[in-house]
Amino acid sequence: MDVSGGSGQPRSGNDEPARPQSGPTAPAADGTQPDPAAAATPGTPGPDPRDPPNPAPDGPAAQPPAPEPPAPEAPGPEAPAPKTPVHEPEHPEPGRGPHVPAHHAAGGPHGTGRGRGPGRPPQRKPEPGGGLLMGRPFGVPVYVAPSWFLVAALITWVFGGQLDRVLPELGAARYLVSLFFAVAFYASVLVHELAHTVAALRFKLPVRRIQLQFFGGVSEIEKEAETPGREFVLAFVGPLLSLVLSGVFYLALLPVEPGTVPGVLLAGLMISNLIVAAFNLLPGLPLDGGRMLRAVVWKITGKPMHGTVAAAWVGRALAVSVLIGLPLLTQSGALGSDAVDNVGMDTVMDALLAAILAAIIWTGAGNSLRMARLREHLPELRARALTRRAVPVPADTPLSEALRRANASGARALVVVDSEGGPVSLVREAAIVGVPEHRRPWVPVSTLAQDLTDGMRVSAELSGEELLDALRANPASEYLVVEETGAIYGVLSAADVERAFVKAMARPS
Repeated sequence: MDVSGGSGQPRSGNDEPARPQSGPTAPAADGTQPDPAAAATPGTPGPDPRDPPNPAPDGPAAQPPAPEPPAPEAPGPEAPAPKTPVHEPEHPEPGRGPHVPAHHAAGGPHGTGRGRGPGRPPQRKPEPGGGLLMGRPFGVPVYVAPSWFLVAALITWVFGGQLDRVLPELGAARYLVSLFFAVAFYASVLVHELAHTVAALRFKLPVRRIQLQFFGGVSEIEKEAETPGREFVLAFVGPLLSLVLSGVFYLALLPVEPGTVPGVLLAGLMISNLIVAAFNLLPGLPLDGGRMLRAVVWKITGKPMHGTVAAAWVGRALAVSVLIGLPLLTQSGALGSDAVDNVGMDTVMDALLAAILAAIIWTGAGNSLRMARLREHLPELRARALTRRAVPVPADTPLSEALRRANASGARALVVVDSEGGPVSLVREAAIVGVPEHRRPWVPVSTLAQDLTDGMRVSAELSGEELLDALRANPASEYLVVEETGAIYGVLSAADVERAFVKAMARPS
């Protein structure tokens, strides 16, 4: 089994209530949240593509119902305008700039409640983890989850009981043989997952990690295959290799004398790999057979989302079938055991096993649907569309004067520039809100600004997953958006990206 798109995506599923978007000014007395520049002087500039629509009839920078009084002008001469103006696009796109409700984990693909509250910057992508690091084949870390030790103990106990009937002369040593079987079985599962990993790397798809855990393993592939053919191959190689391993153990079993420890171990590994292959070939997500079905429907319809929906619902039907059918098959003796009329410990264990398997399949199918919807909406997140208009100001400009300039130009962000007009820092919204109005003429913007780092410069051309990856790699509340030429395009707020993402995910596919 493999999971595509885990952590390269933003997390979804935390539907928090909306909260007003805070501009770079303190809230008005009536609780409304005025435009950042409106705290200085009223004004009604024309619309700009980087300003979110305002329901007021006067335009994006129209005064709110209860504006703050104009701030007093700073004493002394007006600060000189910077030499490098903010770049303005010649043909702004209509409707650019989001006006979206505030609010959002993957399942995430990705993925999947680990949500963040609205307005918080995207978190840095966590380092792969999840257990004991066993190695890095092909550069991909392999982890053994804590749940594996529970499964290994269970396999050792169950298989040890079977060995006591087949090889009673082993005595207590049968549990050492059983433990060896558990380790060998999960080594086979690792080979299954490595097949997915090698195929993914062959198709230039990044693999975050492989994790051996309860009921098998997971290969976390961070991006989807580009074509249905590659998706089919990526899913099929795992069960195929399990079938190959089953055949290898069968051939190794032929010269071995039956009723010996090697014979029992080889037979057990042959059967277990055959079961792994057959189980993963079931045509429902999140199993490999579900991904193969998804690829087929994708190829027929031309739409990957249709394939995901079909395979996910088949997966849910499989979950229900396992929950009901597995205990019935065990009770009837159809799986090779004697039929049982009474309800004993074995029956309870079979029902528990069926419930766990059904829950895993059902949850995985639901996560696949959520990750597919996330990927479908990711292209809607574009840095150019979410950017706020910014006004450049020198470092010694009083805050009241900077806000007056922002209001006059319809800007909603402030960029501190040096004597040559180059951007050096961004004035933080939270810092502006914290400055009382009567102190704004005496506070230079430099004291409220955060120095720009390389990670806080974002290309205006970024969108979708690339944009989210850039923000996660360098968490901040605001980012400077620049053109390819280096000209200032505006300021991107992490809160705006968060709200736009939540709005996109709320829309039906």
